[in-house]
Amino acid sequence: MQRIGIRFAPAEAATEVALGTVPATVAPPPNARVAVAAIIPGVVTRTLVVEGESVRAGQPLAVIASRELYAMGAALESASARVAVARANDARLGQLAREGVIAGARADEARAALREAEAGLGEQRRVLALINGRPRSGSYTLSAPIAGKVTSATIQTGSPVDGATAAYVIDAADRYELTAQLPAHMIGQVRPGMGVSIGGDVRGTVTSVASVVDPATRSAMLRARLPATPGVVSGRVTSATLFGPAPAGAVSVPTSAVLAIDGADTVFVRADGGVVPRKVTSGGAAGGRTVLLSGLKAGEPVAVSGASELKSLAAAR
Repeated sequence: MQRIGIRFAPAEAATEVALGTVPATVAPPPNARVAVAAIIPGVVTRTLVVEGESVRAGQPLAVIASRELYAMGAALESASARVAVARANDARLGQLAREGVIAGARADEARAALREAEAGLGEQRRVLALINGRPRSGSYTLSAPIAGKVTSATIQTGSPVDGATAAYVIDAADRYELTAQLPAHMIGQVRPGMGVSIGGDVRGTVTSVASVVDPATRSAMLRARLPATPGVVSGRVTSATLFGPAPAGAVSVPTSAVLAIDGADTVFVRADGGVVPRKVTSGGAAGGRTVLLSGLKAGEPVAVSGASELKSLAAAR
């Protein structure tokens, strides 16, 4: 066994078994896609990100020049001047009221006028802060509202923009959704909370299974949640393997340990003085491992490399 490189590993108790594989598509969940539109019409003077680039929340995306920013700047200066006048008037009339020269009602009116002027100034400042506006330069900056990946960029330097179209579309980078067509005969087997995998190593969780069967496709819509990993790309068409609870006594072994001998699934088990072949019942394979429903117990050592050589030796005997 040393000469031909036989290596053994114990069978592991299985917690889940593959139910089947279905075609699926990766997409961002409905609440994870954000469109970024130009709030104020203008002309793009500078683009700072490109399609496919990852961005953080608040990161600048583009700079837009707009004549409306000059008008907003003028309105801000006018509001500041009104506050200064109202503040001075409030101080003067308040002093006169305390000295008994004028009625207190006039001082109250001055205080109300000051609050109104301050509210107007605060509103002007909030609008400019919301759009990252710079009135002196007549421009404002589009920023990323969430962290994620830019999946669409429809603006170019020198092009006009307005609020009618989305300049950028950003997909959240921390989660994805898998949609699949579940065959009608599997609807009763698959439930929310069960496992799903794509590419063999990306694992997710089923979130919903529709109860209505599409008469054209004889399938129901399944949705699952996937983590953000390098292999998960929005729009990718793939195959998804669905998992359900494994029956009692089922074990898991590397797929390389299971061979077909005389038409039956067989593994080679370490025994006193050598190795013996043993027929097993396979319950499906996924992610490089096969679930065995019978014929093997957890902890028993099976050949996981060199099994083909053992098959040849067994045939020769």
